[in-house]
Amino acid sequence: MTSTVPALGTRTQEGSALQAVLLDMDGTLVDTEGFWWDVEVEIFARLGHTLDDSWRHVVVGGPMTRSAGFLIEATGADITLAELTVLLNDGFEDRIDRALPLMPGAARLLAELAAHRIPTALVSASHRRIIDRVLSSLGPQYFELTVAGDEVSRTKPHPDPYLFAAAGLGADPARCAVVEDTATGVAAGEAAGCRVVAVPSVAPIAPAASRTVVPSLEVVDLAFLRALMTV
Repeated sequence: MTSTVPALGTRTQEGSALQAVLLDMDGTLVDTEGFWWDVEVEIFARLGHTLDDSWRHVVVGGPMTRSAGFLIEATGADITLAELTVLLNDGFEDRIDRALPLMPGAARLLAELAAHRIPTALVSASHRRIIDRVLSSLGPQYFELTVAGDEVSRTKPHPDPYLFAAAGLGADPARCAVVEDTATGVAAGEAAGCRVVAVPSVAPIAPAASRTVVPSLEVVDLAFLRALMTV
C-alpha cells in the first residue's frame, strides 16, 4: 500500500529534523510475536517434533525463510521450506482473525503521528498477506507506505527494508526514527543509518550509539522522537 507523499519541506514543523517514522509490526505495534512461536510449536508437534524453548530467541524477529529453515534443520522434520511457510502464514492468520492485541501505547502514538502529519511507514519481515490482514485492524490510514518481507530482495537484518521505506517517503535515513522490538530489526535500522528506538519484546536489547532502549511505547511520543535527532 503506497500513497502520495507531500514534498519533503512541507512535512514537518519548521525547525524539526525528524523527517519520517518507520515502525516494525510484530511485537512493536501488535502483540503477536508469541503468536508466531505458538504456531511453530503446534505445526512441529503435528510433525512429531518438540521445539526447544531456547530456539524462540533464535527465530524471533527475522525473515520467515530464516526462522523456518532453522527449525527444519534443528528438528530434522520431513517438510519443505515452501510447505512450512504456507502452514505458518495460515496458522498466524487464524490467530489474528480471533484476536489482534495492540502493544501498550501503539494506538496513541499512531494517532499522534497522523495528527501532526508525520510521514510514517510500516516495515515488517512478515509477508504481504499478513501485513494486509493486520492493517485492516491496525488502520491503513496511519501509514503512507508499507514494506513486506517478501517484497525486498534482502529483509531484516539487512538495511534494505528501511532504506526502501526512507526513499519511498523521500526522507534522509539519518533523519528517520525506527521503532523496533528485536535485535534483528534494530540491526536493520542501524545499518540503514537511522536513529533506533528499541522496545524489547522477547529478548533484552542493550543501549548503544544511535539506539535508545525504552520499556514500552507508552513513553514514546512525537517530542521524544524529535529529540532523538538532536543527540
